[in-house]
Amino acid sequence: MTVEQQARGAAGAGRRRSRKDEILEIAVGLFAARGYHGVSMDDIGAAAGVTGPALYHHFAGKEAMLAAALIPVCEGLLVGGRERAAGHPDASREVLESLIDFHVEFALANPAVIALHLHELDRLPEEPRRRIRRLQRLYVEEWVTVLTALHPGMPDGEARVLAHAAFGLMNSTPFLGGEVDRRRRAELLRGAALAALLA
Repeated sequence: MTVEQQARGAAGAGRRRSRKDEILEIAVGLFAARGYHGVSMDDIGAAAGVTGPALYHHFAGKEAMLAAALIPVCEGLLVGGRERAAGHPDASREVLESLIDFHVEFALANPAVIALHLHELDRLPEEPRRRIRRLQRLYVEEWVTVLTALHPGMPDGEARVLAHAAFGLMNSTPFLGGEVDRRRRAELLRGAALAALLA
C-alpha cells in the first residue's frame, strides 16, 4: 500500500470530519513519511484527490498545514494534563499514573504527529513556533508539579529532566514496529515510564 493510500485510509477512518480535517490528516501522514521538504502541495492534493491549487481554499500553504497540525495537539495535551491533575488533587502517585496513561494513549494514536514535532517544528515561522513551545512548557510544568510532590526536595530542574526523559520514552511510538500488539505496547510504555519516574 502506498503512502497516499494509507493517508486516504486514515482520513476516512473514525468520526465524520470536514474536508479540511481530512486534507490535514493526509498532509501530516505525508510529511511524517517523506519529510516536510519532500512533499509538495501537488503531492498533498494528489493524495487527497484534489488539485494542488484547490488546497489553498483550506490552507495558505504547507507552513499553515504544519501549524494547524501541531498547535491543536499541544493545546489538547495541556488541557488533558490539567484535567488529570485536577482529578486527583491530593494523590500524586495517582496523578502521575493518570498522566502517563493519557500521554501513552496520545502517543500510540498519533505517531505521525509526534514524528512531525520531532523533525519539522523548526520549519514553522517564529510566532507559531513560539506558541507551540509555550504550550509545551506549560504541559511539562504539570508533570514537574507532580514529580516534585512525589520526590520531596527534588529541584524543579531535575524534575524537568525526568519529565523530558519520560516523554522521549513514550514518544518513541513512531519508531516501534507492529510485532507487538497495541494493548501490550501501551502496557510496556506505561510500565517503563512509571518505573523511570518513580526511581
